[in-house]
Amino acid sequence: MYNVAIIGYGYWGPKLARNFQNSNYFNVRYIVDKSKKNLSNAKTNFPSAKLCRNYKLIKKNSVDLIVVAVPTKYHFVITKYFLKNNHVLVEKPLSMKLEEVRLLEQISKKNKKLLFVDYPFLFSGSINYVKKIMQSRKYGNLLEIESFREQAPIRRDSNVVWDLAVHDISILNYLLKQNPKQCKSLKIKTSNGSLADTAYLNLVYKNKLNVFIKNSWISPIKVRLMKFKFKKAILYCDENEGIHKIKIFIKNKSGSQYNMKMPEINLSEPLSELVNYIHKSIVNKNNKIFENNLNLNITKTLEKLA
Repeated sequence: MYNVAIIGYGYWGPKLARNFQNSNYFNVRYIVDKSKKNLSNAKTNFPSAKLCRNYKLIKKNSVDLIVVAVPTKYHFVITKYFLKNNHVLVEKPLSMKLEEVRLLEQISKKNKKLLFVDYPFLFSGSINYVKKIMQSRKYGNLLEIESFREQAPIRRDSNVVWDLAVHDISILNYLLKQNPKQCKSLKIKTSNGSLADTAYLNLVYKNKLNVFIKNSWISPIKVRLMKFKFKKAILYCDENEGIHKIKIFIKNKSGSQYNMKMPEINLSEPLSELVNYIHKSIVNKNNKIFENNLNLNITKTLEKLA
């Protein structure tokens, strides 16, 4: 059983804490938050956890994994503080500065501690189904990708690209295993906030693969849809769907009509799969998904777009 400290118990922290506590491999030992109200909520849900308002009160040798779920501007400082002694999971994005990500990766390797980032869709059954389809080349070459990610809480610490496009860029890096050759972005402020709340992005990969992305905090409905256009079929990946998250529209011989297929996929909660992955990584002393500069490549692309 590995002990976990959760730093940040606001919006995302409780979701992470629940998944670690529900695991057979982890125990939530500490919960840290500056808000007395948040700590009161934590006490109700985790009565055996030690509660405090300052992360420096955590005894590093009493925990195996630190979970950082605080505003983005604090990610680097807190992660650096613990990474020499503990494995660390950080809410996305790891940092908004490439040099900080590079330094954290160096600290991780030097001290043989694992650094994870919560890119949740890399652990979803839907995206991993898409990955298998791409690897099998069942429907021919991939010609184009479109992604629509709309409606989310408005943030004050990062614009919509760092908040929502990080999902798209992490998925693209995971599936394509390459960086884009060209990046273009149009960022718009449609509300009274100081940061861009809507973005239109275009990325071009090798073999002239175009990716078109729309991200927006401002929307009356929640949209989480990706379209993968292959030579012989178009695959819809809709995370809002309860069961049929994947729909495949297979072209007929004329190419003007489609037959729809709805395959069965793994519907486990992505955060639960992330927790299982972290456990296996700690046991096996490796971090396969995050190898080959995944965090650096994601941050590099986001810097160009943001």
